[in-house]
Amino acid sequence: MADFKTIDQLDVRSKRVLVRCDLNVPMKDGMVTDATRIERSAETLGELARKGAKVIILSHFGRPKGKRDPQFSLRPLIGPISKALNGINVAFAEDCVGTEARVAVGALKDGDVLLLENLRFHGEEEANDPKFAAALAALGDIYVNDAFSCAHRAHASTEAIARLLPNAAGRLMQAELDHLQKALERPKRPVMAIVGGAKISTKLELLGNLVAKVDHLVIGGGMANTFLHAQSFEVGKSLAERDLAPTARSIMEKAAANKCRILLPVDVVAATEFKENAPHGTYDISHVPADRMILDIGPKSLNDISETMKACHTLVWNGPLGAFETQPFDAGTIAIAKVAAGLTKSGDLLSVAGGGDTVAALAQAGVEAEFSYVSTAGGAFLEWMEGKELPGVAALKR
Repeated sequence: MADFKTIDQLDVRSKRVLVRCDLNVPMKDGMVTDATRIERSAETLGELARKGAKVIILSHFGRPKGKRDPQFSLRPLIGPISKALNGINVAFAEDCVGTEARVAVGALKDGDVLLLENLRFHGEEEANDPKFAAALAALGDIYVNDAFSCAHRAHASTEAIARLLPNAAGRLMQAELDHLQKALERPKRPVMAIVGGAKISTKLELLGNLVAKVDHLVIGGGMANTFLHAQSFEVGKSLAERDLAPTARSIMEKAAANKCRILLPVDVVAATEFKENAPHGTYDISHVPADRMILDIGPKSLNDISETMKACHTLVWNGPLGAFETQPFDAGTIAIAKVAAGLTKSGDLLSVAGGGDTVAALAQAGVEAEFSYVSTAGGAFLEWMEGKELPGVAALKR
């Protein structure tokens, strides 16, 4: 964190502090159904308010396509934000720029919190328009970015505005970057990465980056089938991108050149069809029946991954090892999650996980809280794992 400021280095008393949050939360019938992102933002917002700042919240919600649309209003978030802030009253402005925003900001007293209307009601937000960024910046004295999940997009409220005001990372951004840097940029070795999911075509850059950075790379899910097919194993009716066999082989060659061990399944659970409790059996990878599809790892593979993990000090995880959403094909993912949680709890492993399916799988295993850090950032987490520079983070380094 030495390359940009945190809240600790700011004097915020009586200052107007613009805080970019990601409050793009799930809603149904005008009610928030999952307040996780709001709760995670509350640490930064509450701390700034207690320090006497005039806190001004910036966020997007949904895809209103640059036009005002009542179904994408942030107004329903007032109550949940207030609750997350232990009852602090949250004011609301009907726009994020212009007269209504200026009047609302002007009415703030030290310690007050104001939520501005959806940034994406203005097309200039996603266009990273400098004039729109300047209009936002005019409302504040300091800019704090607490939306790592939006950091992979160069938008006016995440990139351009950071060039116009003194800036810092919020607590959520700080936590994300601290753990991500420890996991891949300055890791304690050996390092294991687990990458799962359906298709390698969506994670080519990720795999290419990881084989040069980690000591052990576990490939699971449908992706593993493509690699197995590339090694001439029969994968039956399994999901596999057979046309990408040459790509899979080139990734394995790059891994060997970088002394990265790739762990593929040595045995699998395969079924006649993809549905809950479908007839299934466990097979050595060289004896998978042609009429079956691979849906999970087998016990030998589970043991191989577990024993390798026990010798590692760092774990980065993105994607399940099998069809975790359908029982009993969640068994492998859940078992490995519990091993990682146990090693983390004993202090032997730094475990960082991210991605929607991964977070869901860890929650299903009941170990989400036991990992060192679980990122809700989605696309930003994936792009960071791919080795890309994120515009929202780079802007803070200026």
